[in-house]
Amino acid sequence: MLRKTIKIVDKSIDRIVLIVSLLFFLICIYAMIDAVMVYYNANDQSVLKFKPHGKEDAAILRELSEDAVAWLTVSDTNIDYPVMQGKTNSEYLNKDPYGDYSLSGSIFLDSRCDGGFKDAYSLLYGHHMDYGTMFGALDEFIKPDYFSAHRTGTLITVGGDVYKITFFAAIKAPADEDIIFDPPNTTNEELLDYLKSKATIYEEPQDRTQIIALSTCQSAENIERMLIFGVLSN
Repeated sequence: MLRKTIKIVDKSIDRIVLIVSLLFFLICIYAMIDAVMVYYNANDQSVLKFKPHGKEDAAILRELSEDAVAWLTVSDTNIDYPVMQGKTNSEYLNKDPYGDYSLSGSIFLDSRCDGGFKDAYSLLYGHHMDYGTMFGALDEFIKPDYFSAHRTGTLITVGGDVYKITFFAAIKAPADEDIIFDPPNTTNEELLDYLKSKATIYEEPQDRTQIIALSTCQSAENIERMLIFGVLSN
């Protein structure tokens, strides 16, 4: 009787181990598929057909979405994306430019900024993704040699304004730093004074009229952000 009971218990344990192993296997498969999909969404090349090349075809962005306000390119990096602007700053955290759910989200302009980039200070956000996708490439800008070799970019607005971007600063800063993350209430003078004293890399910009910042998170465990700053010029 005891042996029979032991055999039943052993079989039950074997079944439990088998079920747990199967569940673990399925979770691993799901995680792998999810990671692949996140990477795929961050590298979705289909949006490139909506990329304008100048003032003449800037309106093509409207065919992508009514929320598309510009196209951002940072020279010699993987940053080559449409810029969205939602009603809130959480809208495009997990939504792609087509409006579909996506963990990689979109590059987006702070909801409080002017969608035509007429403000003195414009702030863009993007997720920190692997392989330099989305705003994952920003990490490299903290290195002086890399920064020096990647100083330029372009911004084409849906209204047809074509701006050259010249980057002048790189900094790691907390997400609760109002001087950086409260664009409507920040003057360029305050911002430049802050950057001059805190930035890892800072070169005095020749033009202070229009400043643009690109921001991404460092990790899910802290509020530190990596940012680069540039000036817009026609």
